[in-house]
Amino acid sequence: MKRKQIMNGSVIFRIVRMIFGVLMVVVYIGMAIAIACNYFDWSNVPVWKIARWCLAIVFFAYGIYRAYRQIKGIDYYRLDRFKKEEDETKA
Repeated sequence: MKRKQIMNGSVIFRIVRMIFGVLMVVVYIGMAIAIACNYFDWSNVPVWKIARWCLAIVFFAYGIYRAYRQIKGIDYYRLDRFKKEEDETKA
């Protein structure tokens, strides 16, 4: 009985993390587009143009990286814990 409750909590936790991960991908790529389109109306000083485009590229690249991790199911936060559990079950 206790095992089923833990599994249900784990499933809910994974769904919440999946939704949050997709939301963050949308936020990062949306932020990149907003910065690239000068939504925040930064001045047209050349230094700010360069900074704006650099930030847009960084946000977009990180959004793509997060999307890749989301699609592949890579989760660095829980990876060590699962490795420890696998080692304990093998021993």
